[in-house]
Amino acid sequence: MSHTQKPVTNYISKSAKIGKNVKIWHFAYIGDDTLIGDDVMIGSLTHIDYKVIIGDHSRIEGSVYIPPLTTIGKDVFIGPAATFTNDPYPMSPKMKGVVVEDGAIIGGRAVVRPGVIIGKESVVAMAAVVTKDVPPRMVVMGHPARVIYTREEYNKKQARWLSASNSE
Repeated sequence: MSHTQKPVTNYISKSAKIGKNVKIWHFAYIGDDTLIGDDVMIGSLTHIDYKVIIGDHSRIEGSVYIPPLTTIGKDVFIGPAATFTNDPYPMSPKMKGVVVEDGAIIGGRAVVRPGVIIGKESVVAMAAVVTKDVPPRMVVMGHPARVIYTREEYNKKQARWLSASNSE
């Protein structure tokens, strides 16, 4: 590369609307007519396609794929390399987005089927394959994902983990 060329780091469509205090890391793509709320973090190598909505205070880690017509609520966490889909019979012209409601957590490498609703404050474990709606405040894991416990139980496990010594 010559000294006069600038490296390409991100592509952000001119029709995308980006809120205040949004941090977009390296090599991210944000497509046409996407709406991103305030105080959102988007990790490196993340691809957010066209007509996606992302709510305030959400965090999307690196290498995540979010296809057209996906809606992500406020205060959502999406772990690295999670993949959402929008076409149950590729390559059809008919698409259906995923809905992630407020406060949900999606673990790294999770895969979500088109049209699924991830309920408010629910948790999808890492590497889960989500083929059906996730009820609010439930934790799912597995292939296919199934409910294993409640968000309250998750919060207790998290608190025990945080209070344990580093040697565990």
